[in-house]
Formats: sequence, C-alpha cells, structure tokens
Amino acid sequence: MPLGVKHHVFYGTEIEGGRDVSNPARIEDKDVNAQSGIEPAGVLPVQAIEKLLAEGAISVAEPLIDGQIQPASLDLRLGPKAYRVRASFLPGRAVSVEARLADLKLHEVDLSQGAVLETGCVYVVPLLESLNLPETLSASANPKSSTGRLDVFTRVIADRVTAFDQIPAGYQGPLYAEICPQTFPILARTGSRLTQIRFRRGMPQDTDAELAALHERERLVNTANPDISGGIALSVDLTGSETGLIGYRAKRHSGLVDVDAPGSCAIAEYWEPINVGKQRRLILDPDQFYILASKEAVHVPPTHAAEMMPFNPLVGEFRVHYAGFMDPGFGHAPAGGEGSRVVLEVRSHKVPFILEDGQIVGRLIYERLTEIPRLLYGRDLGSNYQAQGLKLSKHFR
Repeated sequence: MPLGVKHHVFYGTEIEGGRDVSNPARIEDKDVNAQSGIEPAGVLPVQAIEKLLAEGAISVAEPLIDGQIQPASLDLRLGPKAYRVRASFLPGRAVSVEARLADLKLHEVDLSQGAVLETGCVYVVPLLESLNLPETLSASANPKSSTGRLDVFTRVIADRVTAFDQIPAGYQGPLYAEICPQTFPILARTGSRLTQIRFRRGMPQDTDAELAALHERERLVNTANPDISGGIALSVDLTGSETGLIGYRAKRHSGLVDVDAPGSCAIAEYWEPINVGKQRRLILDPDQFYILASKEAVHVPPTHAAEMMPFNPLVGEFRVHYAGFMDPGFGHAPAGGEGSRVVLEVRSHKVPFILEDGQIVGRLIYERLTEIPRLLYGRDLGSNYQAQGLKLSKHFR
C-alpha cells in the first residue's frame, strides 16, 4: 500500500486510499489521503475538542471544570454578569451583541454570588468561553437536557449572526446565552451550565439511505421498520407505565429552582402527574408545559451523534424538545443503555391541541463523528439520563 494512504473500516464502510468503496459519491465525508492535508468531515469528539482548547480555537476565561467536555460537545458556562433586556434579539450581520446590549439592556444582574432569573424575562449573559475557529469548523448550540426539562428557553447568540444557536465557520469572538425561564424562576451563578456547543467539519449528516443502513447494523430504535424521512420519526407514548403514569404537567407559581443543586426540589411541589386515559390521548392546554416520553427506545452508537429536530409546524401547534443533542453512547448497551427513551419537553401554542398515542412528534437526525470518542455517554461519565424512561430533570426528587 502506498505511503500516506489510509485503509480502515469506519462506520461499517470500507475505506481504501481515500475512496469510499461502497459509496463513492460521499468521499468528502469519509477518510482521505493523509498527504492531502484535508481532514474528514464530521462532528468533533471529546479528544478533538481538547485539541481545539490546546490550540486556542476555544478560549476560556476560567479553567475548565470536570465533566465540562462531553463525548461530542462542550458545556458552556455563564459569566459573572447578566443583562435584563427589553426583548429577544439577533444582532444582524453588521452589529455586535455588545452594541445591541447598549441599546436594549434594562439593568445589570450580578451572578458572582448567584441571582434569580425571573419567569417571562429575557436575559443575555456573556459566556466564559469564546471562539477562534478555523475556516473549516462551524458550531451549533442547544440547551442541556436538564435546562430543557426546567422549561428554561435558552439560546446562544454571537456577534454578527442571523440565527440563534448557529456559529458560522471561522467565527472569532465571544458567545452569549439568551435565557428566558418560562415556568420556574431559576437561581443561576457564574459557572452555571445551561447550554452546550457541538463542533463540526463539513456536512456529516447521514442521508435517509445511510440512516436505514445504519439502523440495519446498529438498531437505532426498537422498531423493525422505522419511519425514516429526513431523520427517524419519534412518537409519543400515552399508554403509560405499569402505574399508568404518562407524564407530568408543570404547576404554575411554583418555587425557585437552583440550577446547580440536583435533588433539591420535591416533585409534588412543582409537578402534577398525568395518568393514562381511556382514549389514550392528552389535551395540551395553551401555554402549559409538559414532560412526556417517546415510545421508541433510542440508540446512538459510538460512531455517531444525534439531534432531535425542533418543532415542525406540519406536526401540530406545539413545540417539542428544547434540548436536542444526544451524545455517542446514548442508549448504547456496552455503555449501560439497552436503548433509552427520549424525554419530550412539550408546550402548546395559542390553542388547545389533542395529542394521540403514537403520534409523531419529531425526528432524530444522525451525524457521523470524525473519529470514535475517547469517552461515551453513560459508561464513562455517570450520565444522569442513561437507560431512562419518563424522567424529570435531575433537580427533582
């Protein structure tokens, strides 16, 4: 074999000399000649994120803490100041976030000793992490699972961007979290981790055909013939557990939740249990927040990362799943999974909406990694939601 040419099997596909033997149309998403200087497309795993930190592509105002780097994502931390603003905003192509804040901020909140962020208010918080990405790398952000399950609407914005949670390739500059608690007021502080960022090179999302082949090899969901069209369909389970529990409805005017205090809140003070009905349907009340679960048990193999796509207006007048990232190893049997059901954060808009058992509520896309991560979700990290069923956030006991 010529010097500098790699030959290996990755993602169940044989690669020889930079050519995908089974699918030559996708050469750019696989391995390449080692002498070409071109790196493979994909989501970056933990060891590549560590390299970005070492090379200065990610800068931190304070040293990283244990567990901040996940198998295919990096937790982002709040800085010492929050700004209450008049309304949510995007800076636009010609303006920095700092310039917008000068015009829109109402007052400043000191987070250094902890502060309450009230429901219905919008806050913008400079993060402790900033970026100096190469032109080959872009990024996207999502709320952490525990943040979404608290109904805290959190998005990342950056200078001169036109979309939330999207960081363009080659971005150099600060990052900010826009935070709007919807149901519970929260206590947050410098270093609180409400959101996470994922780095990618190129366009590594699997096509429907590749997703079907991956399911044949890895059994991505516990369904023989999954609905695959722009991702794998996920449906809601309204049949309930042995106890008949199908979900929870958040209580209005509940107490404060400390985002850094697991197990500090009694379930009964914050949530109403919902039990299965005779017709196996649930009427979603406008502006109420629900925690439900998928029928499907999901598996994310070590070669991939997954993401639950946000609300699709063709599905219904409701939003499902604020927190979309699923790291490699989620539901993976060797990592303690055997498939994990997806917990759904659901909020109806404007009008009551009837949700039927088995109704499709979203789709799961899979993206290839550039290499298998050194750490997997669950086994290596003691993750909170491995092998989960219906489960509230870690704050409730």
